[in-house]
Amino acid sequence: MTESTYIPCALIGGYRDRNWARRQFARVMFSLTGWRVSIAHPVPLKCVVIGAPHTSGADLFAAWFLMLVTGINLSWAAKDELFFPPLGWFLRAIGGIPVNRRERTDFVGQMARQFETRQRFVLGIAPEGTRGTASYWKTGFYFIAWRAQVPLVFGYADYVNKVVGFGPHFMPTGNLEADFEHIKKYYTAIPGRFPERHGEIRLKPPQTAAN
Repeated sequence: MTESTYIPCALIGGYRDRNWARRQFARVMFSLTGWRVSIAHPVPLKCVVIGAPHTSGADLFAAWFLMLVTGINLSWAAKDELFFPPLGWFLRAIGGIPVNRRERTDFVGQMARQFETRQRFVLGIAPEGTRGTASYWKTGFYFIAWRAQVPLVFGYADYVNKVVGFGPHFMPTGNLEADFEHIKKYYTAIPGRFPERHGEIRLKPPQTAAN
């Protein structure tokens, strides 16, 4: 595992899309805050990054600095109500994709097709879907990766140890329950900014199964 403000090119799949001077500036600024970037394994060119725990709007800025420092173009989905001007312009500029959660728009299918048409696509999704306490995790992130046949990468921001980064990754098997236990085991140990907002890491109860 690498913990540093310098990230070897091999660890981020050869990404070097962003301006060199901007990356150096981001590394210096990030270092001054006392935070570190950690990458456990090379980040695939195509993958779905799980963003958890999500307890604060500051998670967005942690992800933004991770993008600047590594040079990875991370796309991420959020509810469309956030994309009002001028904030919406900024959110789109840093990879935001507005999602209409009020209607069924086959979001999973739309995102899976993006992987078919792009050479590089790193999609970040917060399964909790809210900064408040969530009673369960949404499973769209899992089925996007399963349908597109791309790895799931454990993304996180650890506010106690001041580390943001990418953990291990694995290919979804199609066995949601078994794979979810693997995911749960990892994220149980990650402290968010507001631990009191941590919801239980579990699937939606079967009796209310519509996702």
